[in-house]
Amino acid sequence: MDTLLALSDVHVVHKARSGGLFRRDRVYALTGADLAIAPGETVGIVGESGCGKSTLAQVLVGLQQPTHGTVTFRGEELWQLPDGRRRHLIGSNVGMVFQDPATALNRRMPVRQILRDPLDVHRRGTARERDERVRELLDQVGLPHSAADLLPGQLSGGQRQRVAIARALALAPELLVADEPTSALDVSVRAQILNLLLDLKDRLGLALVFVSHDIQTVRRMSDRVVTMYLGRIVEQTPAHAVPHAARHPYTRALFSATPGLLSPIDPIPLVGPVPSATRPPSGCPFRTRCWRADDACAAEMPSPRADGAHVLRCHHPVDGGATDLELITQAQERS
Repeated sequence: MDTLLALSDVHVVHKARSGGLFRRDRVYALTGADLAIAPGETVGIVGESGCGKSTLAQVLVGLQQPTHGTVTFRGEELWQLPDGRRRHLIGSNVGMVFQDPATALNRRMPVRQILRDPLDVHRRGTARERDERVRELLDQVGLPHSAADLLPGQLSGGQRQRVAIARALALAPELLVADEPTSALDVSVRAQILNLLLDLKDRLGLALVFVSHDIQTVRRMSDRVVTMYLGRIVEQTPAHAVPHAARHPYTRALFSATPGLLSPIDPIPLVGPVPSATRPPSGCPFRTRCWRADDACAAEMPSPRADGAHVLRCHHPVDGGATDLELITQAQERS
């Protein structure tokens, strides 16, 4: 497939103040990330809190410069471009929906100005055409034209997130990155926002990167599920194959801990210590909690192995099609 946006060996390292007065630790937020997104594709990003999902999203939209590695959009390496060219390329072609619309929107601006701002900055059309685009955006996200005169504080949480989505779509981007777009909303409106994103993706031909803790929702919405652990992408799996054809032990453990409507939670037990992002373990970062780990896992990070659209980084992957009960038994025998 054609590649719209690609990351190659991307690292993001932050300096932290937790190392004492004269020492600053390093936080390894993203390590060796390789990811390619095709036009029109939906990629779901899953993992525990602190695994690097939001950092990855910020790299994709140009908000975070990698410490090392390359980010390319339509073949152009973003961080080798002049600042103005990079901002124009990303600003015009990639939109982002943040987690909390209450903080993502300027509370002193009416909705009309919030939606016009991207058009004004990028000088899209005449004043009349920009006003017409505002009305069109409100229609696309299911808000009445009268909402244009309201402040964000006069809207409900779901309506504010619709405004945030409309703003992200203002310049007709090819890619929309949604970072936990429903986690700050009431349960009653989450499904509405998810359905809106799927509808917009289909109608506008968007590529969509969907970051969420709700891994069952990610599976339903996505073409491909990307699993992250401690800043690393450890598995990329076609969504229809998740969870039982996933082969990384962490992916299987993650999905086993998610409650289903008709079955109780029966998680695969992980008993080892949770590693720190400031002092990640050698080799595979999951080895401290993995029931299949051995000396080879401590010696080096496994290289990616690809089987069609399935990409895996694991020395000892689980058998394809293994049941959760089989994996639970294996984990209990090793613990």
